[in-house]
Amino acid sequence: MTATAGPSPHPRALPGYDAVVLAGGAARRLGGADKPGVRVGGRPLLDRVLMACAGARATVVVAEPRPTGRPVDWAREDPPGGGPLAALDAGVRALPEAERGAAGSVAVLSADLPFLAPRTVELLLHALTDQDAEAALLTDAEGRDQPLVAVYRRAALDRLLGTLTAEHGSLGGLPLRQITRRLRLVRVSDPDDPVASFDCDTWDDIAAARSRIREHGRVLDEWISAAKDELGLDLDVDTGVLLDLARDAAHGVARPAAPLTTFLVGYAAAQAGGGPEAVAAAAAKAAALANRWASEAESGDAPAPDAG
Repeated sequence: MTATAGPSPHPRALPGYDAVVLAGGAARRLGGADKPGVRVGGRPLLDRVLMACAGARATVVVAEPRPTGRPVDWAREDPPGGGPLAALDAGVRALPEAERGAAGSVAVLSADLPFLAPRTVELLLHALTDQDAEAALLTDAEGRDQPLVAVYRRAALDRLLGTLTAEHGSLGGLPLRQITRRLRLVRVSDPDDPVASFDCDTWDDIAAARSRIREHGRVLDEWISAAKDELGLDLDVDTGVLLDLARDAAHGVARPAAPLTTFLVGYAAAQAGGGPEAVAAAAAKAAALANRWASEAESGDAPAPDAG
């Protein structure tokens, strides 16, 4: 069975899930480079994908262990380089024991997706929950299935991986379509995010990704996300409030006041316990102060002192 779904218009609670990230390919089209470690926007491709599935209960990366931006478990297909289906089997086996219901869902992702965001994973999870299906696959802008940007029901994966092993004796070298062609699928398209499935197979792809993140419409979001990851911050940042504050400080006081003021606001928010509310309160106080400075500068002559 195949069904098609689009983005849900209403925010809902995120279903529980685990994640398997396949990161052990040979990267022949990159000349054998360490593809998961290639940086786009200052972050390794693998870390960018791990942030997209940061809500997972457990995450297994199928590759040789390496430093990552968040804790994960590791697995390796046997033999190494045995292909995506063998890697998927190794990753699923390394997950905690399956739970019933939505928590038995597994996001399966490749490690070379620079623009994958949590929103896409959420769309897939909700589509799988809403449909009588065993897997939710993202389709790209040309309508092609993306089996490594997908969420599968754990029970269906366990069953099919066991069946294929019994039929072939080994999963080495088998393509992923051996799984997807036997499952009831729901296909998910997202016209609002046409690059979610963009993968980096060549150096031209890497160059295109590095260029795209610097486009005017997304460069600030990309930078803020990278900076939060680098600093270990889990905080929703209202960039509009901070940019307005920086503008007020630059215009009302002096240009160097802009970065210094935003730093002080962050420090004050941390002293107040952190969180978006603390940032907003500190920013409001600093903006009011900057506006008072600007008003004084614009008022011209100060009142004459009392002669007494």
